[in-house]
Amino acid sequence: MDYNAISQKMLTFMERASWIRKMFEEGARLKKEYGADKVCDFSLGNPDLLPPETFKKALIETAKMDEPGLHSYMPNAGIPWVRDEIAKVVEREHDVKPTQNEILMTCGAAGGLNIIFKAILNPDDEVIVPRPFFVEYNFYVDNHGGKLVPVSSRPDFGLDLDSIKNAITPKTKAVLINSPNNPSGIIYGEDSIKGLCSLLMEMEKKGQIIFLLSDEPYRKLVFSGNTVPPLLKHYKNTIVTTSFSKDLSIPGERIGYVAVHPEIYQKEALIGALTLANRILGYVNAPALMQRVVAKVASESVDVSIYEKRRDLFAEILEKAGLEFAMPQGAFYFFPKSPIEDETEFVKILQKELILTVPGSGFGQPGYIRIAFCVDEDTIKRSEDGFKRAVDSLK
Repeated sequence: MDYNAISQKMLTFMERASWIRKMFEEGARLKKEYGADKVCDFSLGNPDLLPPETFKKALIETAKMDEPGLHSYMPNAGIPWVRDEIAKVVEREHDVKPTQNEILMTCGAAGGLNIIFKAILNPDDEVIVPRPFFVEYNFYVDNHGGKLVPVSSRPDFGLDLDSIKNAITPKTKAVLINSPNNPSGIIYGEDSIKGLCSLLMEMEKKGQIIFLLSDEPYRKLVFSGNTVPPLLKHYKNTIVTTSFSKDLSIPGERIGYVAVHPEIYQKEALIGALTLANRILGYVNAPALMQRVVAKVASESVDVSIYEKRRDLFAEILEKAGLEFAMPQGAFYFFPKSPIEDETEFVKILQKELILTVPGSGFGQPGYIRIAFCVDEDTIKRSEDGFKRAVDSLK
């Protein structure tokens, strides 16, 4: 019988998303064959630092509470007092003054993006995103009938405002940015953000509302001398989503939030749509226990200096190997240029050295590779000779 019970779209998506899966599987095979201590796995952005002690204390205190309804359903947007606390954090970070009504607790930033797209997209609406971009954005936008429109960035991966402007069509519903960026580690500076917001305000004057969406799970993972501009301050039609996965090192807890500007276009309808999306997409609400915990430590972060030290160590290794890269300003990724045009071949060469990386084509930017340095220093140091041999083999 010539019959396939699986969605053809999902089969296609599985093929498109296969690189990270392949690297995971290849890593498991290599670790089994050579031993985990011999393999340098830089493929996954899975933070390895322990959460801050304040998180552990808040978790224990919350788990011990005898409050009735501790694990019950609550409003789909989240526990009201938790949203009050998160609103204070948003005020400090973005220089606006939201209330709990402009905050929705979500199942991480991924859940946040999905409820945003569910709330704003009509079929075939377009979402512009600068390259390189997080691999899942394609799928999140498609989940809700939209179309992702990647645009070129500057050579240093900064925003190319002309590329964004030229990509705008009557179907454009949003511009999505991620800063500090996964996979490049670049932060979009204040001047670029002001320029982007000015462009979107020009479109508003012409009668087209374009939302600025900011995916910010790395906002607190910023290295010395760098800052992340406050987007909500600069443009009223901004929606921010973030998670505590990276700054508190709790990715498996799936907890984050969405914040909308207090003066955003059609605010009441938008918040209603976001809240309903949280319910009908099956999230129902963000995890009850974790909402209470993160509300107590929402301004905390892991020790970012540990990541910065690893970055500096890795930069020396990559320079010695002869790889070109833009120095990461935040997050925990390098995105160096492949020494050969086909970066997938270079990834395979690195595999022979027991080094696992991910091709840039998965992030919309062929010709580069992503290296995640959320691993211990010994693993980074152990990779030095392998990177050098891999590059030298191509000379």
